Amino acid sequence: MQTKLVKTGGVELASEAFGNPNDPAILLIMGAMASMLWWPKEFCQRLADNGRYVIRYDNRDTGLSTNYPVGKPEYTFDDMADDAIRVLDGYGISSAHIVGMSMGGMIAQLVALKYPERSRTLTLISTSPVGVDTAHLPGMTTAYTEHSASYADLDWSDRMQVVEFMFADVRAISSTRRPFDEQHARDFIETDYDRAQRFESATNHFVLSSGDQWKGKLPRLQAPLLVIHGTSDPIFPIEHGREFIKIVPGSKLVEVDGGGHELHPKDWNTMLEALVGHTTSKKNTR
Repeated sequence: MQTKLVKTGGVELASEAFGNPNDPAILLIMGAMASMLWWPKEFCQRLADNGRYVIRYDNRDTGLSTNYPVGKPEYTFDDMADDAIRVLDGYGISSAHIVGMSMGGMIAQLVALKYPERSRTLTLISTSPVGVDTAHLPGMTTAYTEHSASYADLDWSDRMQVVEFMFADVRAISSTRRPFDEQHARDFIETDYDRAQRFESATNHFVLSSGDQWKGKLPRLQAPLLVIHGTSDPIFPIEHGREFIKIVPGSKLVEVDGGGHELHPKDWNTMLEALVGHTTSKKNTR
């Protein structure tokens, strides 16, 4: 698999594609501090095997994409929505099915709202509505809040310390129903850390801002919406996923029983079936 660098507007975005370029395109947008590797290669390949041209990419400040000094990101959430379009342009794709997870789901919402003509459908995984008052929804679980508190004392120059923190994080957001593969998790985190140009820069995602222009816009979403959400998500409890159904007319929700804030391999069948079905439409032309 060869990495393609999309260079535009002074930004470099590392990306990879799976499948036949003549098939309907799916653009995958990952969440905070997560490179494109968090969309597992096998997950992407299975989508491609179902007749989709799948593209994943490193957000700014992750992996091999442009990074910025810690605490000084020179971009906003809106710029990250523009990045998604830059990637599509880099592949010569006029429109795609947009899929976002966690913070990537928030970016995906902005993409669909800002560029409706480029967004065939929208799929949101483990995320929360944008431009909506969510104060009435439950926040992070107590256990995850306590884990997150140790983030402030992390020495990002210490590889072992960072790997251990990320390992604990992956465990904390894992499914309550599925087995946790400790060795696979540790190996993956080490690979992701070592691949990054400057892993610490990914913390810039936590200080990003966005304008108020998206307030109240979600009900006007044009792209057909599918929501996939774990019932045991400790970051965005299931109520966040259910809120979309109340806000966006015609939207669909698939609840993953015991699912955490992750793409657990044993839940892929459920996720992929829903995703393939949602991205099958008469609009599937490049």
